[in-house]
Amino acid sequence: MDLKTLQRLFQAHKESKLFGRYINGDNIAPLLKKLNLNFKLEIVGNSVLGEPIHLITVGSGSKNVFMWSQMHGNESTTTKAIFDLCNVFANSAENAVKQILRNCTIHIIPILNPDGAKMYTRLNANYIDLNRDAQDLSQPESICLRDCFEKIKPNVCFNLHGQRTIFSAGTTDNPATVSFLAPAQDEARSITKTRQKAMEVIILMNDNLQTQIPHQVGIYDDAFNLKCVGDTFQSLEVPTVLFEAGHFPDDYNREVVREYIFQSMLLALEYISSKELTGYNYKSYFNIPQNEKLFYDFIIRNAKVGDRNVDLAVQYKELLIGDELKFIPVVEKISDLTDFYGHKEVDANSSVVLTHDKQVIYEGYENDFVLLNNEVLSFKL
Repeated sequence: MDLKTLQRLFQAHKESKLFGRYINGDNIAPLLKKLNLNFKLEIVGNSVLGEPIHLITVGSGSKNVFMWSQMHGNESTTTKAIFDLCNVFANSAENAVKQILRNCTIHIIPILNPDGAKMYTRLNANYIDLNRDAQDLSQPESICLRDCFEKIKPNVCFNLHGQRTIFSAGTTDNPATVSFLAPAQDEARSITKTRQKAMEVIILMNDNLQTQIPHQVGIYDDAFNLKCVGDTFQSLEVPTVLFEAGHFPDDYNREVVREYIFQSMLLALEYISSKELTGYNYKSYFNIPQNEKLFYDFIIRNAKVGDRNVDLAVQYKELLIGDELKFIPVVEKISDLTDFYGHKEVDANSSVVLTHDKQVIYEGYENDFVLLNNEVLSFKL
């Protein structure tokens, strides 16, 4: 599919009932009910608190693709893209879509961690990171994922996540809007045939994204950790691709990035459906810059704080209040931040920065604004 086709399909089939960052089982329940007869829907497990874990299956082909989202409950962008994708599978007459469904069977867990999704936390209800439980299998959600993996016997896995706004694509002032990883499968981080196949898929997706968000795609460090799901599945000789939905300027609801994830998944599925993965052309994967933690949400440059001229960094804390997600500005760092970047920046020109009650600003200060030269500087989104 070319870019215009990908964009057209997204605009035509974007799931309007899902918006923003707070997505949980209540939001997807009516969408699961409306899935048509092309889809098979199963409850394949339950969370710690007894919430159902659903598996969506669509397609009839011999190539099994297994994907799961919201292993971390507060990483919801990929869940939105999943339902956009399901709408395409349900309603599109595009030949490439028909080919995917003819050659592939796609298995999707839309929310693996429904308790964490409800509470908007990374962890599950037992305060366990499911992405560090691939060996112990101490949690019902982890057992469910592994049981599905064993039953499905996937040819390819998509491990779908979201990342914080702190990441840059390399040591540049470009945000890591989308990131990928072909996880290691041994301590030596060997470039095995299985990893090469995952890299082959990533190269395809990166090539498409570079036409839209040049220099804003990164890859994660591939240090091996068998406790991680991706590393475990890769070690079992199943090509596994990590997707990370990151930050695009002013896109704190992750609606722009949602489309890039949708495009990437659909393009990857079309490729998998039409070709045998060989991994032969994997080397350009290493041209994608590695993620670095070089960003803050807001930086005030050249601020007068007490008797120092420094930079002041603000990071938004995501806080669930009732059913609404709030972005709370917190002063994260007061220092020389020459080597860091802000998604937004203001030059104070050596003017004094104070708290709302005209006290010396300090790390950990939470408020929607500061006083810059006795005028309000707002951090509201």
